[in-house]
Amino acid sequence: MKLLTLVSFALLSLLLACTEPQKTSQQQERVSNFASPNTLYAQNKLDDVSNSRRNAITNAVAIASPAVVGINVTEIREFQYYDPFADPFFDYFFGGRRRQSPKMQQEVKSLGSGFLISSDGYVISNSHVIGNASKVVVTLTDGTKHDAKIIGTDDLTDVALLKIDGNNFPYLKLGNSDDVIVGEWAIALGNPFGLFDINDKPTVTVGVISSVGLNFPNLDGRSYRGMIQTDAAINSGNSGGALVNANAEVIGVNTFIYTGGGQGNIGIGFAIPINRVKQITDELRRFGKIDRSFKTGISVQGLNRGLARYFGVSEEMSGVVITNIEKRSAGEKAGLKIGDIIVEANGVAISTEQDLINTVREMRAGDILRLKIFRDRRYITAEVKLEKT
Repeated sequence: MKLLTLVSFALLSLLLACTEPQKTSQQQERVSNFASPNTLYAQNKLDDVSNSRRNAITNAVAIASPAVVGINVTEIREFQYYDPFADPFFDYFFGGRRRQSPKMQQEVKSLGSGFLISSDGYVISNSHVIGNASKVVVTLTDGTKHDAKIIGTDDLTDVALLKIDGNNFPYLKLGNSDDVIVGEWAIALGNPFGLFDINDKPTVTVGVISSVGLNFPNLDGRSYRGMIQTDAAINSGNSGGALVNANAEVIGVNTFIYTGGGQGNIGIGFAIPINRVKQITDELRRFGKIDRSFKTGISVQGLNRGLARYFGVSEEMSGVVITNIEKRSAGEKAGLKIGDIIVEANGVAISTEQDLINTVREMRAGDILRLKIFRDRRYITAEVKLEKT
């Protein structure tokens, strides 16, 4: 009986051993078929992933990239270095005929970014990128290099317009910077650290519009008004590049960053609004320069406590006092008087002479300067039509 039981158990074990691998193989085949990319389910999943990678940002980059350019600038700078024999001590030896400190010229190379705005080769960049260039080379995304002609630069607003020969160039659509929305996507394209030269492609960084309407009226001698702030990374070499929205429309020209005392990007970059750039480039295209030669015919001085007491006004008042008016000048024609205290110009509060200069420095002959004035213990307004010098 025991022998029969053992034989039965052995046969059962053998049967199970023969049937289990077959089931495991079938299960593996079912799993394999389920995960295979040839199945409809898996293919749909792969399509979903692929489609999700393409969005408004990637579409905008694909549209905008071909019109972004790298700019290489060669500039001749003149230096005057110290000559130890120019010291007065050597007058005795040279009989008072001291030598002038010698001058030397040095070729300086720099780089930046730009973008095409027309099919016939007009390129926008920053004035500080172009500088006093003796040669400007523009590199396109197809790898071709073009010598560029400087149509004009405006150092005050930091805008430059270039032209390369040719036709049928890709170009960017200029948007409306007045419609920029804080929080919307912002895409910066350019040539940071000269990376464009490696593969002839712009570097792309993405962020949002952080703020709008920021004024820097006297930054390094330039006037930046209505600036767009973004946290899209902007680095050395990005200057002059395009800041575009999710529709691939240019809304600004990347210009400078705030580093907080460091050397790199910390997420605070600024772009010149494209509407402002349009006005400047239109004038540069027509005339090759921006003519701001005008005069008001008035002289002013900051209001201090002594002047406040002299004119009988509160020492707490801020403004500038008109101290002189030229005969038959624009100021005289506008009815201004010596002793008038200018407290506001074109809607901007005036506290110092520099405030007034910063307000009017971008104006042209023929423009109207609107002043708010304190005279005879009351406020009045005056309009000064600027005259050409």
